[in-house]
Order: sequence, then structure tokens, then C-alpha cells
Amino acid sequence: MRKWIYDCWNHVMDAEVNPLRNIPDLQVRHMIMQILAFMWSAVFALLIADNVAAFGISAIAHIALVAAIVITVGTFKIAEHKPTLFEFRKGYHSYGRGRQYTIYRDKDGNAHKVKLPAGDPGGEHE
Repeated sequence: MRKWIYDCWNHVMDAEVNPLRNIPDLQVRHMIMQILAFMWSAVFALLIADNVAAFGISAIAHIALVAAIVITVGTFKIAEHKPTLFEFRKGYHSYGRGRQYTIYRDKDGNAHKVKLPAGDPGGEHE
């Protein structure tokens, strides 16, 4: 029974398994799946609540969920194919290091400026 439910889910929800897999462009497949999601959320909203406002809530929830998934997958794909895109510029330092000093507090809690040595890259990130 569990396998049957899993297979049914994949045949409807997975664009790599359902008939949409025949569409070569991933973005077109995604858009069609999005349109179908809106259609089904409208149908269930009208059936369950008999209210158009329920569709609005359902549609916003679907947009948020699908957008989060798309952003996550996109980030993973970029990390897979272009990992250097996430590297900071060479020589990057925090704003305080850009000014060549840091702020410390004495025992009484009074702040004072401390000049950093010239060769110190600065920051806990180094």
C-alpha cells in the first residue's frame, strides 16, 4: 500500500516521472506544474470552503512553498556548477577592519578604539 501511494504521488507531482517529463524545457514544466497547482487549490477552496477568499489564502501558500523550493534548488544547482560564485572577494574584510580599528570595552564598560596592526587581516573570519 505504501509503495502504491508513493508511486501515485510521483506520477502526479514529480515532473521527472509524470507525462510532463516529455517537455524538454525545465522552466516550462515548472510553469505548467504551477498552473496546475493553482487550478487544484481553487477547486479545493471552492469545494471545502465555498469561498473565493480560501482560494486566495491557498494560492499565496502555494506561491510561497513553490518559490522556496525553486530558490533552494536554484541555490543548490549554482553551488554544484559554479561554487566560486559564493566566494567573497579576495581581501574582503568587515566594515570595522576597513577602517583599520576595532572597538573594545574596558572593565567599567567604557568603549575605546584600538588600532589594528598593519599586517593583521582582522576579524574572526580569517
